[in-house]
Formats: sequence, structure tokens, C-alpha cells
Amino acid sequence: MRRSASLIGSAFIWLYALVGLPLGKVADSSSRRKLLAAGMLVWSALTGLAAIAVNYAMLLVSRLGFAVGEAVVAPAATSWIGDLFPAAERSHALALFMLGVPVGGALSYFFSGPMAQAYGWRAAMVLAAAPAVVLIPLLLRLKEPLRGAAEAHREAGAKGSMGTILRIPTMWWIILSGALLNFNMYAIATFLPAFLSRIHGLSLARSGIATGIVFATGGAFGGLLAARLGDRVIHTHNNGRLLCAAGMSVVGAPFAYLGVSAGSVYAAIPLIALAYGSLNSYYGLVYSAIQDIVAPALRGRAMAIYFMAMYLCGASFGPLFTGRLSDLMARRAADAAGAARITEAFKAVGLQQAMLVIPVLSILLAIVLYCGSRTIGADMRKREAPAAAGVYAG
Repeated sequence: MRRSASLIGSAFIWLYALVGLPLGKVADSSSRRKLLAAGMLVWSALTGLAAIAVNYAMLLVSRLGFAVGEAVVAPAATSWIGDLFPAAERSHALALFMLGVPVGGALSYFFSGPMAQAYGWRAAMVLAAAPAVVLIPLLLRLKEPLRGAAEAHREAGAKGSMGTILRIPTMWWIILSGALLNFNMYAIATFLPAFLSRIHGLSLARSGIATGIVFATGGAFGGLLAARLGDRVIHTHNNGRLLCAAGMSVVGAPFAYLGVSAGSVYAAIPLIALAYGSLNSYYGLVYSAIQDIVAPALRGRAMAIYFMAMYLCGASFGPLFTGRLSDLMARRAADAAGAARITEAFKAVGLQQAMLVIPVLSILLAIVLYCGSRTIGADMRKREAPAAAGVYAG
């Protein structure tokens, strides 16, 4: 059963990453409003399908369909937002948009567990699918702007390909940073409830609520801080958004270390929330930096390439590596104690030690973002020069 659950999770990540590439191209050439509505319809319908699943195959189809629907969101929505707001205001807009990640995560911990406990897991799946009934009609009523509408120099017709995007040096640093970020984010999301249960003795229900609190408070703190910093610093430093993201990652590393090492749950939760918030600030800062270096007509594909690496390299290996490291450390703790069997106490020690990889990778993330800040100024000038001259970038 555990292997089947792992297969569903892995298949979701692989399909989500790969199907985003063609969807990114569609987002650059067709109606983003209709594409988002279709994606929302697919993922909500397939989520609801899980409520009537009678075998493993139906659950797998439900999960994979959800992946296809959700893969629409990042390329289409971020491209749309980029055309609604000028460069100097995009950190705020994208940071608020990405608050959906921690807020949605928190709501799932707050409501899904109690709903499943009271009415069964099938009812929880129906609850997760229900908001689409209201949101899809509202989405279709929105007006979609022209590509490049918010640019100082119009470049909506800029030609290019995925190769054009990959020839931008800063994009490579950002892609690597996304893999490191998602490694940490998925490690936290996967193991924080178990960590709170094993190390601090919280029940399953209480550990879920505590995890929801971390997501809600830390995510809101990081997102709102990014919104404020990103649009302020860009007026004085064209590399300021990446520098701020690097600084936030450095600041969050000691909070992650202290939170994982804390002996009290009352210290661990706020410290881990601050660490999570520092990582969550990444989205508003870095996503707006991507739009600073990529032309409007290529932004859907840029996000698709970025998300492919972010999920295949980060989301895939975050839980896997942390879990394997936890098992290794538990075995080592048992051997050091001369125990023949790995008990729950040794598993707790192993998980705590494994989660110390989070502050280490936060420092590495900061280094990568700093490297990106060293190249972004030149990449911004390369993109702006032909547009300012009235020539489409190729």
C-alpha cells in the first residue's frame, strides 16, 4: 500500500512537470482565460472522481488528471499577471497570487482531516472539488489583457523559442534555485507532521493543525514581505529582487536549524514558521525577476521550463532524499546504542537529523540566487535594448 501511494505521488510530479511544456506554449499563443478555466475544470472534475473511486486504477487516473489540470496554472496565470501590472509592481501581484500555496496548504490541514474523520475521505475529496463550481464562471467573466500591455516598450509580438529562453544566463541560475527551493518545500510539507508527532509527541490531528499554522502564518509573512521588498528595491537596484531572495534564504537558515533542533514544540513551531516564511518569500521576488528577463510572448514557456526542473529535480528528490536520510540516521542511532531493532525513538532521532538538510540547502539556495543577481542586469539590458529601439527581440 505504501509503494502504491508513493507511485501515485511520483507519477503526479512527473506528469505535472512534463505536460507543462506543451501547455506553456499554448499559454503563449492562445487565450489564457479559457486555458485556466479548462485546467480548473479538469483538476476539479478529476478530484471529484476520486470520491467514487472503487480501485487503485481510478485513484491513479484521478491524480494524474489533477496533475494535467494544475500544470496549466503557473504558465497561464503568471503570464496573465505580468500583463496586468508594470515591472515595478509585479512582486506585489505575484507574491499575493502565490499566497495560494501556503493558504491552500493550511486550509487542507485545517479542514480535510476533520472532514475525512467525520464523514470519510470521499467527502473530503468532494469538498476539495466544490470551489470550482463558483470559481470557473467568475474566471470566465474576467477580461484578458494583450500580451505586453504593461511593458514600457511594446514587445507583444516578440518571436522566440525555448532555446531563446535557455540562452538567458540568469534563467539557468533561477532554474537551479527553483529545484533547491522545491526540495526544501516538499521536505517540509511531507515530513513536518511526522516530525511534530515523533519529536514533540503531538497527536496526528494536532500535528496537522500545527502544520497548518506554520503554512498560514509563515507563508503569509513571507509573501507579504516579498510584496513589499520586491517592488521597492527594483527602483534602485535592477538585481535587487534576486539579492533580496538570497538574503531571505540566508536569514531563514538559522531559524530552520533552531526550529528542527528545538526541545519544545512552542519554540519549534514559530521558528519553523519563520524559516518557511523566508522560503515562501522566494515566489514574489523570483517570479517577478523571471518576467524582468523574459519577453511577454515567451513567459508561459519560461515558467513551464522552470517548473519542469523545479518538480523533476526538487519535488521528486526532496521527500525521497530526506526520507532515505532519515532511515539512515535512524539505523546509525540504533547501531550506536547497540540496539538490534529500530524503535520509534530511533526513527524520531533519524528524522530530526535528516531535516537538518533544510538549513544547509537554504544556504546553497542563497548562493545560487546571489550568482543570478550578478547576471540579471546584463540580461535585462539585452531584453530591453531591441524593444526600446522598436525591434522585436528574437
